[in-house]
Amino acid sequence: MRILKGALISISICAFLRLAAQQPSELAVAKAIDQEILNLKDLPDDVREHAVKDLALRIRQQPKRYAVALATNLVIDGRQACERDTLQEVTTTLADALRNSPTKDTDSYRKLAELARYYHMDVSLDDPQYKAAMVELQADDLVRSEADFTLTDVREQKWNLKSLRGKVVLVNFWTTWCPPCRSEVPDLEAVYRRFRDQGLVVLAITDEEASAVKPFLSEQNVTYPVLLDPGKKVRELFRVNGIPVSLVYDREGRLAVQAMDRPTRQGFLEMLGQAGLR
Repeated sequence: MRILKGALISISICAFLRLAAQQPSELAVAKAIDQEILNLKDLPDDVREHAVKDLALRIRQQPKRYAVALATNLVIDGRQACERDTLQEVTTTLADALRNSPTKDTDSYRKLAELARYYHMDVSLDDPQYKAAMVELQADDLVRSEADFTLTDVREQKWNLKSLRGKVVLVNFWTTWCPPCRSEVPDLEAVYRRFRDQGLVVLAITDEEASAVKPFLSEQNVTYPVLLDPGKKVRELFRVNGIPVSLVYDREGRLAVQAMDRPTRQGFLEMLGQAGLR
């Protein structure tokens, strides 16, 4: 009887080992999820929206040692052009991951702070690193509120930000090689044509050479000014670390609202609405 029982136990162990061998490791699952996050950029908007929400929920089920990195990557690659409820799921996922597994990676806390400050997401996290990130964003916003520049556009016309008081000014940092930047060009052109007679000025700023930019602008029928920022001096002045970034200044020259990635066309309309254009 003991032999039979022992044999059954041995069979059970072997079956478990075979099953375990068929199951992907936790690291393999995390890598697969990260690849899905990287592939989000290739999905149509309607499919992408569902995929982002699904990934946010699945990341919450991952081991602590992977959740923060995955949630941060989802913010980076998945927050663009998301509806509010989807973005809230992304935000909650990152906040939960940081609560369960605090990290020395300050970038994760900064990404969470950006979601709270610039996208008005609900964040429940009592953490000194998160609070420090919020203070840092406030300091950056103050710099952007007071900063000025004079740049020349691709048609060799000079533009000065502070001289545009009385206008609503949308400053957009971008490049032709950045896929989200390229995707938002038609939306920028649409809102510019809609509101330019009401005093909207769009100033798109790139650090590329004019020879690289002009063919793209011609192909896209861009009519708003595109300014050249050699050496990224203005970009650095405005503390822009990633692109695209859009800043909207009201008619008093005050920074009204900003987006740290690509808004939808409706998102641009809402931003301009906060500066008084409707």
